[in-house]
Amino acid sequence: MLHRSTTWVGITAREIARAVRRGDTSATEVVADHLDSIRAYDRIVGAFRQVRAGEAIAEAEIVDDQPELRNLPLAGVPIAVKENIAVTGLPTWNGSAAARGPVAEHDHEVVRRLRGAGAVVVGVTKMPELGIWGITDDADGVTRNPWRTDRTPGGSSGGSAAAVAAGLVPIAHGNDGLGSIRIPAACCGLVGLKPGRGVVPAGIGANDWHGLAENGILATTVGDASLGFSVIAGRTPEALQTPGKLRIAVSSRSPATGVFPDAGARKGLSDAVRLLLGLGHDAVRADPTYPPALAAKVLATWFAGAAGDAAELDVSRLQPRTRRHVALGEQALRRGLVKPADRDEWRERCRNWFLAGGHDVLVTPALATAPPRAVRWSERSWSANMLVNTRYAPYSAPWNFAGFPAIVIPVGVRADGLPAAVQFVGPPGSELLLLALAGQVEQAAPWRRHAPGWPRVAARR
Repeated sequence: MLHRSTTWVGITAREIARAVRRGDTSATEVVADHLDSIRAYDRIVGAFRQVRAGEAIAEAEIVDDQPELRNLPLAGVPIAVKENIAVTGLPTWNGSAAARGPVAEHDHEVVRRLRGAGAVVVGVTKMPELGIWGITDDADGVTRNPWRTDRTPGGSSGGSAAAVAAGLVPIAHGNDGLGSIRIPAACCGLVGLKPGRGVVPAGIGANDWHGLAENGILATTVGDASLGFSVIAGRTPEALQTPGKLRIAVSSRSPATGVFPDAGARKGLSDAVRLLLGLGHDAVRADPTYPPALAAKVLATWFAGAAGDAAELDVSRLQPRTRRHVALGEQALRRGLVKPADRDEWRERCRNWFLAGGHDVLVTPALATAPPRAVRWSERSWSANMLVNTRYAPYSAPWNFAGFPAIVIPVGVRADGLPAAVQFVGPPGSELLLLALAGQVEQAAPWRRHAPGWPRVAARR
């Protein structure tokens, strides 16, 4: 039990919820601690678009008054929500003032489920405009990686990842259209889960990027990721079961032609494979077959998703890189390049690859290189953004196109002091298996939960 003079910043979501349910602390105290920390330190990382200070305290008081407090799996847990889904009383920012939607009158279903489980939304986190890029910055500033503030926390859920890695919240919502949970998780040394298609309510933007985008969770532990996933998936939280002996396919092959993993990414993968072998699993070298036409189909859908999200906006107010992306999406739609049949074909091809090889899980690097520098990429050209994003984060997109679940976990630290990470991918319905395997790895080789030097505990006022 923590004394009331001890901060709850840096404590896991599971521990916070357990303490609130037992009466060891209150939701109000926990939320106040985290708001103090956000006020003191978000100026360094720039994770939040808007903080709900007074509203969050009021909502924490309501949680404390709940007669069924013992039944709330996230009782009193402060959570951040990515700024592209509806939070009652706030605009849906979508990454910039030019893309901002009206003040929401109702919560998105995922937010409703989180609040229904006792979580308290302390604010909404920054993302790149329309969620297009794997780097987070805009005209208001640059969001920074708590591990090294000269590096990006990734994107598009970059603000959520930075907030969790700095201990400003124990857990955060994100969403993932081509890697937007897994890329920031890898950049910031977190667990990042992208559920499979249809497992969690989507409702992201105009059309979920034609079915590519899913809502998910960023956390510092597998236990917290599992708890958050259960809540947003509408499931009863349950303990993860230790998986039996698995056949794991290992691939370092990049889906992007001409892009290769650097030494840090290769070492992270080899370290993960050694851990998996030590846990009793079988590991075999096996590369998924990425057909030459896949990249063009993924790109067309990415462009078209942005065009759909911009359809009701004044495009002239958007960033130049976004305008180029939207224009390409409009061309792709006019030319009929975005076809559900293409996604269905790739999904079936991936399913058959898992079955034919007898693979339970695929493990790949999470990133090909270290995260890029934290600068104003929003002011640079479309081609510069495309080049940097493709070179550092090629491994996630195929699994959005297939609609398969995937999770990123840390596996130590690179020589440059940034986190190393790997990605686990499984066939449809394997979310709990991926979480269980990730939990096995965490137990065998626990990782640093927060960036070095964080969380920095704010003085209680």
